[in-house]
Amino acid sequence: MIAELGHFTLILALFVAVIQSLVPLIGAHKNWRGWMAVAGPAATVQFLLVVTSFLALTYAFVTSDFSVALVYENSHTDKPMLYKVSGVWGNHEGSMLLWVLILSIFGAAAAWFGGNLPPRLRARVLSVQGMIGLAFLIFILFTSNPFLRMANPPMNGRGMNPLLQDPGLAFHPPFLYLGYVGLSMAFSFAVAALIEGRVDAAWARWVRPWTLAAWIFLTIGIALGSWWAYYELGWGGFWFWDPVENASFMPWLLAAALLHSAIVVEKREALKSWTILLAILAFGFSLIGTFIVRSGVITSVHSFANDPQRGIYILSILAVFVGGALTLYAFRAGAMQARGVFSMLSRENALVLNNILLAVAALVVFVGTIWPLLAEMFWARKLSVGAPFFDKSFTPFFVALALVLPVGAMMPWKRAKMGRVLRPLLPAFVLALAIAGLGWTMETGRSLMALVASFLGAWIILGALVELWQRAGRRPARLLRLPRADWGKAVAHSGLAITIMGVGLLTAGQVEDIRVAQEGQPFEVAGYRISLDEVHRDQGPNYVATTATMTVRRGGKVITVLHPEKRVYPTEGMPTTEAAIHSGFLRDIYLVIGDPQENGGWAVRTYIKPFAIWIWGGAIIMALGGLLSLSDRRYRVAAGARKASAVSSATPAE
Repeated sequence: MIAELGHFTLILALFVAVIQSLVPLIGAHKNWRGWMAVAGPAATVQFLLVVTSFLALTYAFVTSDFSVALVYENSHTDKPMLYKVSGVWGNHEGSMLLWVLILSIFGAAAAWFGGNLPPRLRARVLSVQGMIGLAFLIFILFTSNPFLRMANPPMNGRGMNPLLQDPGLAFHPPFLYLGYVGLSMAFSFAVAALIEGRVDAAWARWVRPWTLAAWIFLTIGIALGSWWAYYELGWGGFWFWDPVENASFMPWLLAAALLHSAIVVEKREALKSWTILLAILAFGFSLIGTFIVRSGVITSVHSFANDPQRGIYILSILAVFVGGALTLYAFRAGAMQARGVFSMLSRENALVLNNILLAVAALVVFVGTIWPLLAEMFWARKLSVGAPFFDKSFTPFFVALALVLPVGAMMPWKRAKMGRVLRPLLPAFVLALAIAGLGWTMETGRSLMALVASFLGAWIILGALVELWQRAGRRPARLLRLPRADWGKAVAHSGLAITIMGVGLLTAGQVEDIRVAQEGQPFEVAGYRISLDEVHRDQGPNYVATTATMTVRRGGKVITVLHPEKRVYPTEGMPTTEAAIHSGFLRDIYLVIGDPQENGGWAVRTYIKPFAIWIWGGAIIMALGGLLSLSDRRYRVAAGARKASAVSSATPAE
């Protein structure tokens, strides 16, 4: 009965989405306030219906209702409760329901907190959100219904992919979807502005908080996925340039560009075309990511489905929404003329360069991701594009971005003098060079990567500090009075710098050792003395584990005792590797136990990874910087209305 309720409310949500899509749009065109007023209640009702449907599916998983086919395929009575709940979105159908739920949350939030938006703009934004929701509700109900019943319910389920039975991956998809789907708000604002034919400072002020929130969630989601890959897959890496990893990284790059571009629209009434285009492309790449994960056209460990027919439907949604928005963009190009005039040396042009570097970096990742598919389609050749391509083609753009970031942040609007900009940064540049030398020395001069990463990271952090000092008028008392957005920018940029340093220093200095270890016979790796003390079998809640006890010493002192595992899940018939990691501020000790060998020993992999934790620490700091900026009252949706009170009462140009 609960499952039928969930199915029924999903159908009702479809009809409400039809109303939300059409009635406010017609009302905005005819200036019928009653029709425009339907948008808010419709968005709220759609959210309530979708959340009821999602809770019904969650109830089926929690109670192990194996009469629901999706529960049978993705759950088991022995699973811990956390993974019963995460099993709701650990599959194609449930994850799409989560996708629509988050879409409805953002639509309802725009209805609740967007009361100060101009009525026509608000109606059109919610109408576009309704159209996106309508498309995906049709997709779920006709191709991916999560509430299908089984005629003869079995006694137990088939379980869940063991790789997904992990706390990191339990929380990774919701954060990632909050980022993916959150970009739909920027898209809806862009399309609404194109329909009205006006993009101004007030519009940029309204769109920035939604984009910033999506970027924060996307940052957290990507970091959680990278962290999971690091400790769960047992390969010792943090980023593989996997197609699904790339699918989340491309919208993140474009969302970062969109945030910076919207600043110029807000402050200088310039880069309007750039901003609208980035808003369309950011959400477009989110849809491309959805297509990659679910179509099966590109193989990945992260894929939810292998169904080209459903992939074609998602591709159709992409073509309709992004193609339609780009067509509208072409027709409205004349209405997006920049008002502000600025010289070649100005903050406006620095942000243009920033956007170009981020957009081209995203394009490089996109080409590398889809090139194997294109090669197979057009030339019948099977190609593999791996990390070497991405490292060599992507890295130069990000290095250039890191180099210009402090300089661009120090430039004034409209016109700058390079000497005046660079003079305060000179001490930071010298100190960054000294820190780069320290990084080079710590990594024993084995790789230029350590030198470059140390310099870039220090350069960005010191540049952010110099900018804060300059904004405070070089008076310490004024630092605490600076707007939260200024502090948020400095914190986010510093987080990026820490991640850059972590990636570079780890890549340059990591040590890998693979050997057959005998119990009781220590071995040396990079100055650490490691011994395999014993190997025994453990029984978990729904798995059997081969667990090793390994002691790590240095200079005769015990550093840590680690317990790497190799698990087998009988229900799913799959093994997994559980690495044991001793994390420190300056290095990680990473141990993996493998299979028993003929001579009685065990395959053991040891990694010494310097500065590994800096990668995810930097991502957390980036997200905190975004939250700090989001808390600035000037960047809340309602705050923008005061600046644009005249706009809200005016009749927009059609």
